[in-house]
Amino acid sequence: MTAEHAPAMRSIAPVNGLVLSGGASARMGQDKALLEHAGMPQLAATFQLLSHHVQNCFISLRKDQANEPVRAKFPGLIDGHEGIGPAAGLLVAHRAYPAAAWLVLACDLPMLDEATLAALVQARDGQHVAVAYRSAYDDLPEPLCALWEPAALERLDAQVRAGRHGLREVLRSHDVRLLPAPANNALDNINTPEERDHLLRGLKRDQ
Repeated sequence: MTAEHAPAMRSIAPVNGLVLSGGASARMGQDKALLEHAGMPQLAATFQLLSHHVQNCFISLRKDQANEPVRAKFPGLIDGHEGIGPAAGLLVAHRAYPAAAWLVLACDLPMLDEATLAALVQARDGQHVAVAYRSAYDDLPEPLCALWEPAALERLDAQVRAGRHGLREVLRSHDVRLLPAPANNALDNINTPEERDHLLRGLKRDQ
């Protein structure tokens, strides 16, 4: 294929990292970001892991969480919307750094590892507006361990303005690159005490 007939490549944006920590953790009954993992709060462990793969790393949080001692240790972006779930964190990040791509993580993924994140970054090709894994449970995109290019975040912004804030809607597009679900259950999250106990028992068996 000659140069004049090659498909246009999108410019490759720098990648920032965002740990979503603004959830209410209602089903857990306590703040999931503060649960201990690997000898530290889950938020700290996730931030540490993510920071190895991005230029700058931040957490998103609600205004009323700004003085919480663990969150106060990290660069924070205050969610600007209420009632729209994790979309609020993505949008505040995009508006703060609109030229950046964002590697976005939920703070409740204790099985997540370096290889899973590295694969997302390595899968960028300038042709896709996002890179995400397929869920092992329903085959849909996993939005909370995904790399969102500026174009995908612009779509999310327009979608929220239209009254829809589901992240998967943006990722169910022909120009989003979907990777097979990790084989090591790296994307298993914890929403309830029972799920956390089950996961911890599995970790102990594997050690």
